Amino acid sequence: MAKDEIFTGPHWSDALRAELAEAGTNGRVGSRIVSESDRVRVWLLDLAPGERLPFHTHVQDYFWTATSAGRARSRYGDGRVVEMDYAVGDTQHHSYGPGESMTHDLENIGDTMLSFTTVEFFGGPNPPLI
Repeated sequence: MAKDEIFTGPHWSDALRAELAEAGTNGRVGSRIVSESDRVRVWLLDLAPGERLPFHTHVQDYFWTATSAGRARSRYGDGRVVEMDYAVGDTQHHSYGPGESMTHDLENIGDTMLSFTTVEFFGGPNPPLI
């Protein structure tokens, strides 16, 4: 399947494809930074129903924890579109080797506020983005 065939369908507009193309240097993985040291950066993310965190790229090892229940859609840099239900306390850990990354967005498709805490760990093989 050709790359232009992957990013088609109801979840991929021209504007989203253009945003994705520019996301490689966007390291804003949350709404706001609430703490940062030489070892970690802590983000909070709050999305009201219908709100969306733009495409961003993860290069640091990190974890996120859902602090509210809700439903979201993520579009990924490889063309996948995934919808998930979250419960309070759901947590995922991610790790990246040299030159590895993951780009995606996050859209609240539910009817409640969706909130996460994300913690990035510095000192890995990739320089941090912001």
